Amino acid sequence: MAQKTAVIIPCYNEGKAIAKVVKDFKKVLPEAEIYVYDNNSDEDTAAQARRAGAIVRREPRQGKGNVVRRMFADIEADIYVMSDGDETYDIKKTPLLVKELRENNLDMVIGSRKEVDLAAYRVGHRSGNLILTKLVQHFFAYRLEDMLSGFRVFSKRFVKTFPAQSPGFEIETELTIFALSSKMPIKEVETDYFARPAGSFSKLSTVKDGLRILRTIVMLIKEERPLLFFSMLAAVFALLTLICGVPLIELYLETGLVPRLPTAVLTAALMVCSVVSMLVGFVLDSVANSRKEARRQAYLRYPVVGEE
Repeated sequence: MAQKTAVIIPCYNEGKAIAKVVKDFKKVLPEAEIYVYDNNSDEDTAAQARRAGAIVRREPRQGKGNVVRRMFADIEADIYVMSDGDETYDIKKTPLLVKELRENNLDMVIGSRKEVDLAAYRVGHRSGNLILTKLVQHFFAYRLEDMLSGFRVFSKRFVKTFPAQSPGFEIETELTIFALSSKMPIKEVETDYFARPAGSFSKLSTVKDGLRILRTIVMLIKEERPLLFFSMLAAVFALLTLICGVPLIELYLETGLVPRLPTAVLTAALMVCSVVSMLVGFVLDSVANSRKEARRQAYLRYPVVGEE
């Protein structure tokens, strides 16, 4: 039995580009069903997508993460191709990404962006992506080039076990960290990245959304690697204990007195916080491991993507 492929495109005010995106996907994946989920657009995105031949649905809760969560829940397929509707991704590379997923039994293939137009990336977007990608690379010990790419191909078992929580542009971060934390087989494939068509504008705020993504990374490190997170917190408290406590100890050894009682109380409190942080880390690490095991069992219920 042939595997079913679904193209899923979250959209908000992409009337200038969405028709071409849908038509391009029809050319490279003629057998695929193409779904466009309109996220409260105030122009003709839905009408343009429908005329181009897409199946159009609506997600009323604003935010890309909310749309992706809905698409993952609603659509049944064996392989999922996700792209933005802004005409910036190299859709001609889609068959290559799908081939990589199938032949190597992967769960996610990321279209790592290589800009071919200076207008494709704003400077803030480029530097922010680099910093955030390096941060995730460091904490999850996996080399990444483009964590925030919205051009991806997924297996069914990835999609149906992904616990989507992010409401907005943090969703790519959550997708990546979920795969890395679960030790799923993934790969990046370099793809061209183009400027938006004239009259089309990015909805991503460099500072606002960058801070949200950073917050998401911190929260996911806490959730997925709690021992590391709370060990770092314990180390900070221990360092503050030394900074406050060493002068007190020196003064006590010289005079036999502890005249700065508030500082002594603060030092003791910081030491207690350090110990408690370590204990919390050990407890939550056991909880996280149990959660990962349950997630793994759910993941294994779905067949390998390469199996017909």
